[in-house]
Amino acid sequence: MKRKEIQIMAVAIATAGMLLPSCKGKDEQQQAQQAPELAVITIGESNADLETGFPCTLQGENDVEIRPQISGFLTKVYVEEGQYVNKGQIMFQIDEVSLKAAVDAAQAAIAVAQANVNTAQTNANNNKILLDKNIISAPAYQTSVDALNAAKAQLNQANANLVSARKNLSYSRVTAPESGYVGTVDYKEGTLVSPQTLLTILSKNGNIEALFSFTEKEILDMTDNGAKTVSSAIASMPSVTLLLANGERYAQQGKIVSISGVINPTTGAAQAKAVFPNPDGMLRSGNTGQVLIPTLRPNAMLIPQSATYEIQDMKFVYVLGDSSKVHATPIHVADQNDGKNFIVTDGLKDGDVIVVEGVGVNVQDGMVIKPKTGGASTAAQPAK
Repeated sequence: MKRKEIQIMAVAIATAGMLLPSCKGKDEQQQAQQAPELAVITIGESNADLETGFPCTLQGENDVEIRPQISGFLTKVYVEEGQYVNKGQIMFQIDEVSLKAAVDAAQAAIAVAQANVNTAQTNANNNKILLDKNIISAPAYQTSVDALNAAKAQLNQANANLVSARKNLSYSRVTAPESGYVGTVDYKEGTLVSPQTLLTILSKNGNIEALFSFTEKEILDMTDNGAKTVSSAIASMPSVTLLLANGERYAQQGKIVSISGVINPTTGAAQAKAVFPNPDGMLRSGNTGQVLIPTLRPNAMLIPQSATYEIQDMKFVYVLGDSSKVHATPIHVADQNDGKNFIVTDGLKDGDVIVVEGVGVNVQDGMVIKPKTGGASTAAQPAK
């Protein structure tokens, strides 16, 4: 009986020994079947044609503040927000009743002053005759001459007052000093305004200016650390593109025309200006967007930004190794990028294969994957 039990145990151990390799093979097969299929690309060097975006604010080439030159009540608003007006076109009317009365009073004062001049002139002429006949003394004659000069001075003052009154009357009509588009109109009819009141801003938008900033480092880079002047660096810059707030590209190309010679100590940046043609008036002052500056970088190693993840300011990619295992690899990238790709300066070499799908979500270091070629990328060619 004892021998029989020993035989049964031996058979069981032998059977288990046969099953273990079989189970192990099934586990490996099951793990291979569960490996995710992820897109990969092969890294290679190529010429990188990048566009670097700089946030900007747009303003008209000549934004004019419209302010009244006199105080008074608005009696008529002739324009609406966004309306295009021509140079000299009336925009606002200020109450002119008192101004017309001032003109009438100035004209009446001239008439009085002219009459006084006439009277003084007659007296001076008569006294001259009497002086020649020695009937009056020279001081008496001089008194009449002084009275004539005073009357003429009063006449001149009255004429000046009339000019001023008429000028004030003309100021009651606020006209457009330039052709352009009307900005916000906050004041309505019946509002009391003064020379301190900003009625609106008139924007001349034949050309539009995009204002953005270059950092101190970027200025040093473009001038080769001061080897060339800023003006020569601007002259050698290519045409730039305006990316609108809705993500669309503006049809007209622009040109960088100036960079401020003063760096703001708070921001560490200098203001730059690019000018874009605006023939149809599509662009308006106050719009925002990005100025895209193209740069050609030869022999660059580009990878999609989506193929990277970041830990403590370090960027990593997953490099495909033996047995289809991926390994987390730190990389260094250039500061310049186009928002879609990175230029790798260290950490990868020509021919490396990296994962470009599921990075940061579905991929872990040491994971086995099924490489899938043909992943969409503008940075490198798919792995063969």
